[in-house]
Amino acid sequence: MPHQPDASSPASADAPLDTPRPGPAGPAPDPAPDPAPDPAFTFAFRAYDEPDPDDPGRRWSTWSSVEPLSRGPEPRPPWVVTSQGAVDTDLGVVKTGKEADVFLLDRTDPAYPDDGVVMAAKRYRSSEHRTFHRAATYTEGRSTRRSRDQRALKRKSTWGRQVAAAEWAVSEWSALVRCWRLGLPVPYPVQVDGTELLMEWITVDGPDGPETAPRLAATRPAPGLLAAYFEQLREAMATMVQDGLVHGDLSPYNVLAAGERLVVIDLPQVVDLVGNAQGFDFLLRDCTNVCTWFRARGLDVDAQDLFGDLVAHAF
Repeated sequence: MPHQPDASSPASADAPLDTPRPGPAGPAPDPAPDPAPDPAFTFAFRAYDEPDPDDPGRRWSTWSSVEPLSRGPEPRPPWVVTSQGAVDTDLGVVKTGKEADVFLLDRTDPAYPDDGVVMAAKRYRSSEHRTFHRAATYTEGRSTRRSRDQRALKRKSTWGRQVAAAEWAVSEWSALVRCWRLGLPVPYPVQVDGTELLMEWITVDGPDGPETAPRLAATRPAPGLLAAYFEQLREAMATMVQDGLVHGDLSPYNVLAAGERLVVIDLPQVVDLVGNAQGFDFLLRDCTNVCTWFRARGLDVDAQDLFGDLVAHAF
């Protein structure tokens, strides 16, 4: 006859006979250590002081507030500051122009002061404050996307004047990005935000540190350097023409001499060589302006020869 467990036994009547009896309660085992956090879900948090609201020359960096297509082309130079904690500080005006003023702007993250950068900030003025009155000649062939903006431009309303100023900034931005991608000697375009265009500050070494590179018109290069300068400009103009572009206002005043390197600036009026009815007239004028300056300093160059050489590159 099978053995029946005693009713007083602590084992359950339904439990198998070989089930071990529970022992005395002991200390709970140590919990397993938490796994290392996934680096993809971790970030460094740092508190920042708000820029002084009473100081109009300081603001949070606008890098994160502009859309991606309004930021400089990749790969970006390592000096571009993209930190959301960076602060923009105006350092004063560099020069005034017909349609815009250029300031120096420092962008630095206070947590990384050694990684700050000084840029050129070009701020376009509205039409009533500009001294440049030949805009229609350069904008021929351009279009405005929104019909509301087109109507405002035609009426020359307050909104229309704001749209016009922003269009000049966007026009120069687009030209800089296009030229940079072509490998042309232009300042790197950092970002555009409304009527403000931030770009690389072109410098030379000065007695007290970096200073703005002089315009070509203010230099007196030796004969060898003079010839090298002309060749640089000729190559830059040829590259633009091959891509269907004409500077439109090229002169020794729109070229910076950064040591032995020339940098072309002031590109808002860039025109389409074919799309603009006066494209070839602008090209000839650029050739004349350039050659006149170089010839006056002893270099044997001819505007018609340069023009013919460039036209050959266009076709």
